Amino acid sequence: MFTRIALTETAVTPMPGRDWHAYISPTSGLTKHLSLGVSIYEPGARPVGHIHDSEEETVYCVSGRGRLVCEAGTSEVEPGVVTFIPAGTFHATECDGPEPLELLCIFTPPVVPGSYEKGDRS
Repeated sequence: MFTRIALTETAVTPMPGRDWHAYISPTSGLTKHLSLGVSIYEPGARPVGHIHDSEEETVYCVSGRGRLVCEAGTSEVEPGVVTFIPAGTFHATECDGPEPLELLCIFTPPVVPGSYEKGDRS
């Protein structure tokens, strides 16, 4: 059987510079092996970066424009672009506006939303 989840049905976690909308994770009871959600950044948002020590992150730009920045370079994001972030890679997201930046994020193994924020570096 399929499971359909609308954005309005997601659990929302406010985070620095963005809101995280959790669609699928082990806590939803739908999967054990990944988490999937949408981060929505308001125009001009540039939260401090972070590291996912154990999780790989694949980011797909749904709408808006901005960039993902790491110590080794920058990935300009716009609709249709995918960026892969290996586990242990420090990265930050910047939204150029004028519209919000909406990123679909897939983590393997699953991530606990916000658990990595305590490890922020400037």
